[in-house]
Amino acid sequence: MAGHSKWANIQHRKGRQDEKRGAAFSKIAKEITVAAKMGGGDPGFNPRLRVAVDKAKAVNMPKDKIDTAIKKGTGELEGVDYVEVRYEGYGIGGAAIMVDCLTDNKTRTVAEVRHAFSKHGGNMGTDGCVAFQFKHCGQMIFAPGTDEAALMDAAIEAGAEDVATNDDGSIEVITGPADFITVKDALEDAGFKPEFSEVTMKPEGENVFTGDDAAKMQKLLDALEGLDDVQEIYTTAVIEE
Repeated sequence: MAGHSKWANIQHRKGRQDEKRGAAFSKIAKEITVAAKMGGGDPGFNPRLRVAVDKAKAVNMPKDKIDTAIKKGTGELEGVDYVEVRYEGYGIGGAAIMVDCLTDNKTRTVAEVRHAFSKHGGNMGTDGCVAFQFKHCGQMIFAPGTDEAALMDAAIEAGAEDVATNDDGSIEVITGPADFITVKDALEDAGFKPEFSEVTMKPEGENVFTGDDAAKMQKLLDALEGLDDVQEIYTTAVIEE
């Protein structure tokens, strides 16, 4: 997302997530189950699970649904065996897109993802074709008006990799993936609560879209996001309102 429109894009994204809360519950439950299966059911000792549970709480997912997803992962309840798979491709104007999925049927999932790309003007590529355009990191966005100097001091002391102020006044803190929880907890203890935070694939560059191209790109992203097996979408596309 462009520095000058970072805050607007974050708010827009959060709004779209709220509109699709039911689907969000299902996708987050999958992530919780996989995280618990891989690293155990205690968020205090499983950073991936902690991130997933925090994400669930952020969209007001009921505690019983969170607990059920954890128990499916640890084997206390019967559940589906999901595998992780990533697909890469190009959208309108060659914008890079990465699609992370959790699926119990890779043949079905790859067909659905390829169809979404081709139907909406994109093109699914080979493994690694766009991955180099993204950085795996922890990302936190703080609202315009946050005390920049104090946040920067706290972030650096906590072990953040970078702190940057965007043109719109929002402040972005970047961490290593493994340091995300530690830095986030330290900043919250210091009184800085991010408006948006996640471990993500952050685009190193941007493709800004307006008008008809923006509408076409949004349709492609919506089509991919609407697939049941898709968990996360990362893109260099910036949709200007």
